Amino acid sequence: MGVFVFLPLVLPLTAWPVARLAEQRLHPRTATRLLTAVAAVMAACSTVCLGLLMVVGTAQLPGNPLPDGWSDPEVREAVPYDDVAGKAAIPALCAVLVLCGRTLWRHGRLRRRAHRALAGFRNTEVAVLPDDAAYAYALPGGGRRGRVVVTTGLLGGLEPSERRALFAHERAHLAARHHRCLLAVGLAARANPFLRPLRTAVAYTTERWADEEAAQAVGSRRTVARAIGKAALVSRGTPAAALAGFAVAGPVPRRVAALLGPAPAARRWPPLFTAVGLAAWGAAAAAAVSAMSSANAAVTMTLILYAATPL
Repeated sequence: MGVFVFLPLVLPLTAWPVARLAEQRLHPRTATRLLTAVAAVMAACSTVCLGLLMVVGTAQLPGNPLPDGWSDPEVREAVPYDDVAGKAAIPALCAVLVLCGRTLWRHGRLRRRAHRALAGFRNTEVAVLPDDAAYAYALPGGGRRGRVVVTTGLLGGLEPSERRALFAHERAHLAARHHRCLLAVGLAARANPFLRPLRTAVAYTTERWADEEAAQAVGSRRTVARAIGKAALVSRGTPAAALAGFAVAGPVPRRVAALLGPAPAARRWPPLFTAVGLAAWGAAAAAAVSAMSSANAAVTMTLILYAATPL
């Protein structure tokens, strides 16, 4: 097993450059899918390796339920670094499980609360809330029909064409199931803190993806840009709804600038001999190496412990 078990824990550092380049140079759809896949693979591999190290560390604890042969000196010699990394992996893996479980629980609770709040409204695609606070968000269905939720406070500050852009943007979130991408990278960031830049990048690229879909739907990139700017001004000082995505203040200037420029090229994968191409291929290679390293460590650990387990 050796050093291979540690590679998936640090390889997520290689994804940092691609996060920045992908959100600037790739089509938002391609960037979202690439970054989500890389984050999910690397998080899963690092969690597997933490679990393998935890088995090693647990075997050294007195009173553990594992077979005595697993803590044999020959087994310990075949699995290096067990004294330090093995014991450190126990609280680390527990923290990962608690944080990921908490994230899933909060996500589910938020969606249930949102659906309960809309229980009195007609089951239509758009739910208009009589609220002076300006916000809008796409509420995933989860077995129910996905809905666009918007307040009268936000609609009152937009012109008819800008309202169409708003609805097209939120429908794009629902159609592409962006909530799944955001949940996946959120869990990945909990599993490995080195993946947090990917979570930030995907939060931006999903918004840009929905912006581009809205621009195609209304036929005017400038209208969508104007709607984003107005929504940000109307919602200034308003606490952001937890599921809101259209009027988030952070990336608004970048989103508006992107919409006022030419439409991004829709190629599925960047050429190799470019900065973004090298970064994308590097991130894909790092994800592959991470998967192979975790698989190698898992197979090695299985063979060692199988041989050490008394019949």
